[in-house]
Amino acid sequence: MTGQEAGGDELRLEASGEFAAAPDAFQRLWTPHRMVYIQQGEPESHECPFCRAPERSDEDALIVARGRTAYALLNLYPYNSGHLLVCPYRHIATYDQATPEEVAEIGELTQIAMRVIRSVSRCDGFNLGMNQGRIAGAGISEHLHQHVVPRWSSDANFFPIIAKTKALPQLLGEVRQAIAEAWPSPVE
Repeated sequence: MTGQEAGGDELRLEASGEFAAAPDAFQRLWTPHRMVYIQQGEPESHECPFCRAPERSDEDALIVARGRTAYALLNLYPYNSGHLLVCPYRHIATYDQATPEEVAEIGELTQIAMRVIRSVSRCDGFNLGMNQGRIAGAGISEHLHQHVVPRWSSDANFFPIIAKTKALPQLLGEVRQAIAEAWPSPVE
């Protein structure tokens, strides 16, 4: 926006063609909230982010709920707003290494996550899944995690295909707070 117009109090948007740089054919999707991830950098390969997350505060680690053997946190690189991961605390790579207690709690946290996300965001459906091993698409293959991805009938558009960009309407901190506040208290 520019400053005040001559004699008026109105603000106006500048067209990109008026910027100091030469105009180009690209549109910009400004996402300043992503700068924190760029500045932090990638964790060293021997540091597992899913083992480190429970050691941090819920807000810093984007944790929405903690159980006895597993916990739920927002995906740092979400497909959609509200994209959660359910992880065991124990550092295991595949589902068949999980104990019966871990399997049960991962399932319970997944069900609760679906109910909470549905109530908070009014999504139309979900994608649930675990990618086992790097060859199967796991970004962090050494620590088991299940994806809970809310879906809306209008969430697919041309951005990911044409621009390799995913538009997310809410900041991660806002999503974490809404989900954490709606999460039911554990029954003792």
